[in-house]
Amino acid sequence: MPKFYYIARNRTGNKETGFEDAPSQEDAVTRIQAKGLIVVNVIPEDSGGITGDAAGKLVKVRLKPKHGRITSEDLMLFCRQLATLIGAGVTILMSLEVISKQVASRRLYDVSMDLKKSMEAGLSFHEALAAHPKIFSDLWINLVESGEASGNLAVVLNRLAAYLEKEAQFRNKIISALVYPAILTLVGFGALLILSLKIIPTFAEIFKSFDITLPWLTQFLVNVSTFIKKNILLLLFLAGTGIFLFRQYIHTKVGRINFEKFQFKMPIFGEFFLAFNIEKFSSEMATLLESGVPILYSLEISGRSVNNLIMAEIIRKIKDDVREGKPMRDSLERSGFFEPMVIQMVSIGEEIGELPQMFKRINSFYQEYCDTFLARFISMFEPFVLIFIGGAIGTMVIGMFLPIFELAKISG
Repeated sequence: MPKFYYIARNRTGNKETGFEDAPSQEDAVTRIQAKGLIVVNVIPEDSGGITGDAAGKLVKVRLKPKHGRITSEDLMLFCRQLATLIGAGVTILMSLEVISKQVASRRLYDVSMDLKKSMEAGLSFHEALAAHPKIFSDLWINLVESGEASGNLAVVLNRLAAYLEKEAQFRNKIISALVYPAILTLVGFGALLILSLKIIPTFAEIFKSFDITLPWLTQFLVNVSTFIKKNILLLLFLAGTGIFLFRQYIHTKVGRINFEKFQFKMPIFGEFFLAFNIEKFSSEMATLLESGVPILYSLEISGRSVNNLIMAEIIRKIKDDVREGKPMRDSLERSGFFEPMVIQMVSIGEEIGELPQMFKRINSFYQEYCDTFLARFISMFEPFVLIFIGGAIGTMVIGMFLPIFELAKISG
């Protein structure tokens, strides 16, 4: 089996070299990546040794992309690899060349090549990123600009990668927490629908042949089942229309604001939505301020990044007050959106000059709060749904067997 000499970087940026047995250069790259390394060079052992021109050749093989879109995981890995390579002394152009051959997204490969061409044409890295606003957010562009201006691009990219990884973990926790309740609910209502459309109509036909007066519960279930069966298409159409109109409404500014107000006022869940938005705001502010982005720019970027119009407006007012020289704590307190703990920590951060660290602590608190809330929600939701579905199915079963019990009494 052919042997390949490789040069790679580990997660800390340290250089690692060695040999890898593989059927082809592409397989060698895959195996080296499986070790958690970022491949820089892969050279066949029979290409003239590991010195001279052969050792300086860039990896010629490009791994086959697995998908066409760009996922958040693709961007997260792209940022982490870029930070590692630049931190290890590899130039941006060389880093983009290496990473582009290892990305799993066809589109991200094209974007990486376009970034490289733009920089070769004389643009700075943040200007090249700005040409792809649908892929790289304002957070990316401003952090990179700050890193380029300060000469600490690798440090800033590491912070950005840490932010993206933390947000991805937090988002995955929320999704994982909601998957089980969603499946449980769908399965439960699916069972009720099958009973209504299949089982109850079968029993109803049997009861007709007995020519008896049905108990009120049985008659009620038969009537509901008949109505659903006759009007199933109309009900599905009305449900689909309702969902469509609701989605159209919340895509308008007024509808979106009213829906957000409803979310914040919901019992139990209102506090969660509030905490979720503060978590995102504090996370971005901590990352931006720690990377040297001025506070006004940080507020502007955070305001555009939050997916909540009410909070975006609050951040805009905070930015206007800060521009006028007012303390941030006064703006937070006046908004009525933030809890006293947040206001007090921001006030302390302003006084001692440790605002990024205070936002980090606020973020940690609200992430923990959201995690705890979701864990408690699942623990309470599961038995509630099981009791509800079990009670509904039990009622249906009893309703269907009541006439049989009556017949048994008569015949007895």
